Amino acid sequence: MNSDINILRIFDDYVTELNPKKHITAVHKGIESFEKQFADFRKEIDELKHEMHLLKMKLAANAKAGETIDQHSYQSDNHEGLKNRYEDFRNRFDKMKVDFGEFEAKWQH
Repeated sequence: MNSDINILRIFDDYVTELNPKKHITAVHKGIESFEKQFADFRKEIDELKHEMHLLKMKLAANAKAGETIDQHSYQSDNHEGLKNRYEDFRNRFDKMKVDFGEFEAKWQH
């Protein structure tokens, strides 16, 4: 997910390069839309990383104590829910990368 943060930074740099064309309505609206998406994705990355870190620390504490993870612990920790959220994030982020690439290619030149 750290690489996703770097991608967002690179995309933000591209948006800066498009700013001189901001007087074109389609460019202006696109820039605003992507800037919002970038901020939302960054927030979501931070939240997912935090939740993953908490689960990792809990698993490490269990391993250190010699405890095994049973089905009840697995469900209560919501591993499946976090996995689903990450997969949803990944799909939406990958789609945004394609959409931004098309937008940037259209207006960069």
